[in-house]
Amino acid sequence: MNRLTNKVVIVTGGAIGIGRACAQRMAEEGAKVAIFDLLEAESHALVAKLVAKGFTAAAWSVNVADEAAVKSAINAVVQRFGALNVLVNNAGISGSPKPTDQISEAEWDWVQAVNVKGVLFGTKHAIPHLRNAGGGSIINLSSIAGLIGVGGIAPYHASKGAVRLMSKNDAITYASEKIRVNSIHPGYIWTPMVESHLRASSADLDVAKAAAGAAHPIGHMGEPDDVAWAVVWLASDEAKFVTGAEIVIDGGYTAR
Repeated sequence: MNRLTNKVVIVTGGAIGIGRACAQRMAEEGAKVAIFDLLEAESHALVAKLVAKGFTAAAWSVNVADEAAVKSAINAVVQRFGALNVLVNNAGISGSPKPTDQISEAEWDWVQAVNVKGVLFGTKHAIPHLRNAGGGSIINLSSIAGLIGVGGIAPYHASKGAVRLMSKNDAITYASEKIRVNSIHPGYIWTPMVESHLRASSADLDVAKAAAGAAHPIGHMGEPDDVAWAVVWLASDEAKFVTGAEIVIDGGYTAR
């Protein structure tokens, strides 16, 4: 219950799915949690739930593709909570499930803006505060699509591959300042984003969900908490010697 006591954390895309699970588990472990999300109703409902349980949390409406908005919100978190120790760059979109030759420039650009620029802006404007705190942890949500080819989602693949290597670059760049940077690579996790992707790519959601689950050797999709507990560990001092790592949470998907 005290693995993150006295740590201030930001979770982007923290209102639903993996981000929501991260915010909940980190709050339960003693962190002061700032949720960045454009889903304002969901964000404020989560904050109310956490505060009612005696935890410390607040929400900001932030478009992670807007650098000025990200900078302003990060500064506001530090002003409110006094520091910043952990950034979870979780916000992301899957984009349109189309073959590469059918993707428009606008569709490509929007996925890169959210998934890649969002990580850039969050990291860029968190670093000065992490430096002031004497170090910290940045946790970037990539995907198995940042490690292997799945097919039909080229913008998403490109964005998550970028996040993977951005994480390694930043791990090396900031290691001497005790700022750790790691990436997490989930397989299919049952979240609103995955549900939306499967609905867009199949006429039968139940069939698509079963097929996606069966693609994992363990036999089913993961749950948001499967990722959230890894995030808690990377945020904690238990992982003080871990940087530049790829944490794969995929039920064996990439083990073949």
